[in-house]
Amino acid sequence: MTTRAGVVAVQGDVSEHADAIRRAAASHGVEADVVEIRQSGVVPDCDILLLPGGESTAISRHLHREGIAPEIEAHVADGKPVLATCAGLIVAAADPNDDRVDSLGLVDVTVERNAFGRQADSFEAPLDVTGLDEPFPAVFIRAPVIDSVGDVEVLAEWDGRAVAVRDGPVVATSFHPELTDDARIHDLAFFEGEVD
Repeated sequence: MTTRAGVVAVQGDVSEHADAIRRAAASHGVEADVVEIRQSGVVPDCDILLLPGGESTAISRHLHREGIAPEIEAHVADGKPVLATCAGLIVAAADPNDDRVDSLGLVDVTVERNAFGRQADSFEAPLDVTGLDEPFPAVFIRAPVIDSVGDVEVLAEWDGRAVAVRDGPVVATSFHPELTDDARIHDLAFFEGEVD
């Protein structure tokens, strides 16, 4: 069995996410055909999507300018999974708390950009994540935080604030799961954590 995975390739750790998707898929006996998304017309052929980190204003501008944004919205409306990480969370949020970000409105949360400080304040923390048996080694780099949640499931908190949520088929994280060898967040988002 093969799944077609699209990674928005405007910025961010595209190859690291692609590797994590392949590892998560392989643990289920599934082959992942990973494609990079830079223009419209690719998303409709994808089974799963990933919105990586980077600079949220640049990512959102590109998605809307290239006609990718409505394709992502249709993907979610069809119930197909999306994983949005760091800046991807900001772009996916209902309220990115920044007028420069043209949000996709996929996740019923309000976010605060760079809430954990600057690049120099980056850190790794063991997170208890709903659906995972052991803590996940989350890497926070200029990470946003979720200020308020609407009708979403909070999957993880750090210091009393939400840093991972699920809203229907969308899982969104403040941290960078691709920067570890641990593919369990990708598995949780795309395969609902079921290990064969």
